[in-house]
Amino acid sequence: MRESHEHPFRAELGATLRLAGPLALANMLQMAVFAVDVIFVARLGQESLAASSLAVAIVAVLMMGMNGVTGAVAPLIAAEIGRRRNSVREVRRSARMALWLAVLLGLLAIIVCFQGERIMLATGQDPHVAAISGHFIRVLSLALLPMAVANVLRTFVSALGRPVFATAITALAILVNAFGNYVLVFGNLGAPAFGLAGSAMASAITAVVTVFAYVLAIRSDRKLRRFHVFGRWWRPEWQRLRQMLSLGLPISATLIAEGGLFSGAAFLMGRVGEAELAAHTVALQVAAFAFQVPFGIGQAATIRVGYHFGAGDKAAIGRAGWAAILIGMVFVCVSALAMLLFPRAILSAYVDVSRSANAALVTLAMQYLFIAAVFQLTDGLQAIAAGVLRGVQDTRVPAVIAIVGYWLAGFATSVALGLFTPLRGVGVWIGLAVGLTVAAALLLARWHWRDRFALVPESPRAAVSAPVVHAVIA
Repeated sequence: MRESHEHPFRAELGATLRLAGPLALANMLQMAVFAVDVIFVARLGQESLAASSLAVAIVAVLMMGMNGVTGAVAPLIAAEIGRRRNSVREVRRSARMALWLAVLLGLLAIIVCFQGERIMLATGQDPHVAAISGHFIRVLSLALLPMAVANVLRTFVSALGRPVFATAITALAILVNAFGNYVLVFGNLGAPAFGLAGSAMASAITAVVTVFAYVLAIRSDRKLRRFHVFGRWWRPEWQRLRQMLSLGLPISATLIAEGGLFSGAAFLMGRVGEAELAAHTVALQVAAFAFQVPFGIGQAATIRVGYHFGAGDKAAIGRAGWAAILIGMVFVCVSALAMLLFPRAILSAYVDVSRSANAALVTLAMQYLFIAAVFQLTDGLQAIAAGVLRGVQDTRVPAVIAIVGYWLAGFATSVALGLFTPLRGVGVWIGLAVGLTVAAALLLARWHWRDRFALVPESPRAAVSAPVVHAVIA
């Protein structure tokens, strides 16, 4: 009831912040999970760090592809709730088919990972580093299926107004992963020292624990339990599966295009030099950590816009989208300023910046961070713009925009400047900035002209949608 006395845009800002806050924090904590791996692996030496970065580059693309397909469950659930009908059965059907896809795609991703060494050799990587990385990725592949399932369950609890569960469970994952790395990488507490493979084992254990934590949370919460999301898990819903694939495959293409840009940059760095690749890995961790906030805002925007889209409220759709964009732009300005003013202090969280052996790595990483600070604005903007467009179930054209922006503009620039000019690693990062900027401009233009492209309902029904949305976020 409190929202009804506020200005509609201010109310939307508050609702978006309440949803985006826990999601962004969960994303940052997830990056902390990955950062734990980097911190432990970095202690094994530059060769191990380079080998793990190549493997993670492949795994990241696979995870983005899987999460893109199963992530279609977010706008579907939001729209179903926004239509103000008995949505329990419809939400359950969407979640069930998303879990089916998570298992199937997880198995396919494991098969790809077992070809990891061949993929690395085909891209011109050092054979010794590729061999180490190939073994690492085979062990790490065991984490992919439970990670895909956990992503579906995270989307489910967030869309139903329980994003705090995602935050708490991800915090638990940090502890589990850190303990696993401590025990398995260096052989503490009487365990064998598995080295690099131990880090992969810790990731797999963490992924399984995360799934069990979500199952426990869902079963213990009265609101979530009533959806019986695990009931009749064997029953197919072919129409819902087709609908999810129709929305999810373009989302997957978008995420793969973006993830592929950064993973492709890692492979380019591998050809430039081992020091450049190690510096790229560390600098990218910093940039990716900051990106998790606008990415979380984009996830919240998908849900908020999706509620209003399902209710047919044209004005509220616009408010939700612009509120998310405004919140995101405020944050990225702050993160960019931090990278410009305190690059060395930020890098010290990942590597020992005072150690002479790391001097070249630190110097290169600081150069890359400067460029990362410059493209913070467009990186955050493209993530949120893509999120609001998914809320109105517009995924196909954004996928084309992603391919054009990230690859025809971005990766082509990285190749040209990184391999054929003295800029080397700096040139690769300039290409990243170009790709993100082109994609951001095109996605924002599509959102701005959403009426022209007939992406939103013709007639608003604000009176219908408001009570439903308020109930969901309560």
